[in-house]
Amino acid sequence: MPIHLPSVLLDPLTDRGTAYTAEERDRLGLTGRLPDAVLTLDQQATRAYEQVRQEPTDLAKFINLEQLRDRNEVLYYRLLQDHLAELLPIVYDPTVGEAIKRYSHEYRRPRGVFLSIERPQDVRRSFEALRLHRDEVDLLVVSDAEEILGIGDWGVQGVQISVGKLAVYTAAAGLHPGRCLPVVMDVGTDNENLLNDPLYLGVRHSRVRGKRYDAFIEHYLETVSELYPNALLHFEDFGPGNARRVLETYGDRYRMFNDDMQGTGAITLAAVVSALKITGQPFRDQRVVIFGAGTAGVGNADQLRDAMVRDGLDPKEATRRVWLVDQQGLLVEGMTDLRAYQAPYARPASEVRDWADGRIDLLTTVRHVRPTMLIGTSTSPGAFDKAVVTAMAEHVDRPVIFPLSNPTEKIEAMPADLLAWTDGRVLTATGIPVDPVEYGGVRHVIGQANNALLYPGLGLGTIVAGAARLTAGMLLAAAEAVAGQVDARAPGAPLLPPVGNLRASSATVAVAVVRAAVADKVATRQPADLVQAVQDAMWQPVYEPLSEKNEKNEKHEKGAKGEKGEKHEKESRRNGS
Repeated sequence: MPIHLPSVLLDPLTDRGTAYTAEERDRLGLTGRLPDAVLTLDQQATRAYEQVRQEPTDLAKFINLEQLRDRNEVLYYRLLQDHLAELLPIVYDPTVGEAIKRYSHEYRRPRGVFLSIERPQDVRRSFEALRLHRDEVDLLVVSDAEEILGIGDWGVQGVQISVGKLAVYTAAAGLHPGRCLPVVMDVGTDNENLLNDPLYLGVRHSRVRGKRYDAFIEHYLETVSELYPNALLHFEDFGPGNARRVLETYGDRYRMFNDDMQGTGAITLAAVVSALKITGQPFRDQRVVIFGAGTAGVGNADQLRDAMVRDGLDPKEATRRVWLVDQQGLLVEGMTDLRAYQAPYARPASEVRDWADGRIDLLTTVRHVRPTMLIGTSTSPGAFDKAVVTAMAEHVDRPVIFPLSNPTEKIEAMPADLLAWTDGRVLTATGIPVDPVEYGGVRHVIGQANNALLYPGLGLGTIVAGAARLTAGMLLAAAEAVAGQVDARAPGAPLLPPVGNLRASSATVAVAVVRAAVADKVATRQPADLVQAVQDAMWQPVYEPLSEKNEKNEKHEKGAKGEKGEKHEKESRRNGS
């Protein structure tokens, strides 16, 4: 006969395992259900860390951590907080990409809200089943998984990207895990391997597009904004066309944020702010070449263009100071495969007529433009080769070169090569973690343009301010707050702060974002003590005193039927967080 586990041990947000004291065990009916020793949270974290380190692969570490989160979320987040720089690549990029690929085969239990385009009528019911009050949700992260990291379309398995993103929000900025919902919109997949996999857990047809897709997006936005009117709606890893279109259509109507466009652009902007402190040049004088004109590339272009406008250029002139190069070469007006979101940056054909016969490649573009900045979001390894870099460095005293693609095998250039090819003059940041580089007797620390430096604090600040929407001023404030955490003018100093102290970094960003929300007149709350308000909003992974409700649930369970009902309710709520 199976042994019944008390419900207090089944809810990951209340279970504390061997940390229950003898008195608590007696009061909660746990006598004889746990080993005799009572461990502190510190001791539990030490043991959990040892267990993770013993795993042979990063994917095994990921699974170990997921199983820990399913048991004890306080301990899980304490572990992340204590070892964030080490574990961030495990719980998120790049390891989460491998977990996404294996999701249907490694499936253990649901975590998140699964919305199928085959049943749009279930969208409201799916959220109402969580039984969460309108004021009990601060953040939803949703993905349709069309463009996951650098690995493409993974259908319903992309739920793990929403789950992973929320883990970073909580570990870095203290958003309460019980007030955050991961969501996946299952609209099909164009990944043939998934459609032919008998264990695949998503709907089995190609991606739905057009009016039916748009209606599904609108229905989602209308539903969650009505049910949770104070929540920030985070969009993640949508395809380039959909991502931009959805943001442009609804960004002024809902409190929403697209990390691939706005977050990526803002963290690049932060690195540029640091670089310009060194060069002494204003934004309005920059000439920017971006290699890779997808969601991230155009998002970078938008943020840099807006910075030039704030520095005095009119929007048209600012747009003309950004050149986009993609697979078809430099984007030129009249190209048949030009996407709508790329069109504003396409060059007039008359401007580049004499540059080349046919396709205008990256090297040719660099030679004619003589850029001050070169940014890579192409996932084309080695694209910033010696010829491209030296051509740029011939005309710029301190070339700003950001190879931002990840993972490592897709980066456009490594910092050691950039330093060598520019005689140590380059100002660089990367999209991957890179060890310091010794060159010319100087130890160069390479900053990582990791969105995690920015979006957790941006989200926290938006929530604390109760901002009606996310403004360009709030994004700029976040970028400047990140850049302000380093003195990039010291020899070999990084352009961005390290990810190891994200908690403090996120608090700093949040304070700046709240101030910007107030200045932009979108804040519905203006705390008298802003710094304290941000600190008070940050959940800490500690064991809180047991509530009377916990004790009553254990002492007064009424038979198997009542017990099953309570368990079902708790699991329903937790599966959404």
